[in-house]
Amino acid sequence: MKKKVLHYIKEILLFILVMTIFSNVLSWYKSQELNKEKLPQISTKLINNNSYSTPHNKPVLVHIWATWCPTCKLEAGNIQRVSQYYETITIAVKSGSDFEIKNYLDENNLNFNVINDENAHYSKKFNISAYPTTFIYDKKGVLLFSEVGYTSTLGLYLRMWWASL
Repeated sequence: MKKKVLHYIKEILLFILVMTIFSNVLSWYKSQELNKEKLPQISTKLINNNSYSTPHNKPVLVHIWATWCPTCKLEAGNIQRVSQYYETITIAVKSGSDFEIKNYLDENNLNFNVINDENAHYSKKFNISAYPTTFIYDKKGVLLFSEVGYTSTLGLYLRMWWASL
């Protein structure tokens, strides 16, 4: 019995390892077409009517997502946690009106900064082809990391910490 349990544990760990490698290779492949330029100056109104401008001299996490995206919903809690400690701007693409996005945020206990990208303006500017996509820029606005797909809270914290150095 003990041998069987150890065998299953080994199989599960191997599966997790293979899936992790596969998802990272897939993310790397999908991120090849993303806009790799310096962080563009973003000055706009958020869905809560506050003004927002990308800051200078601090790292920034830019997260592009959609309310209709199941992976985005899974990752939203990770973005929420990181946004409490690091500069974060999120862009909701083709996700309805400001009111609909606010309802989505309320239903999911989220309160990070959101730009409503109804016409996919920012999505095109960053050359997004899949959601969610996350960019992490250093203090000088240089892109350090880009991720297409799900990213863990720990992964986001470590990348933002690195961007802060």
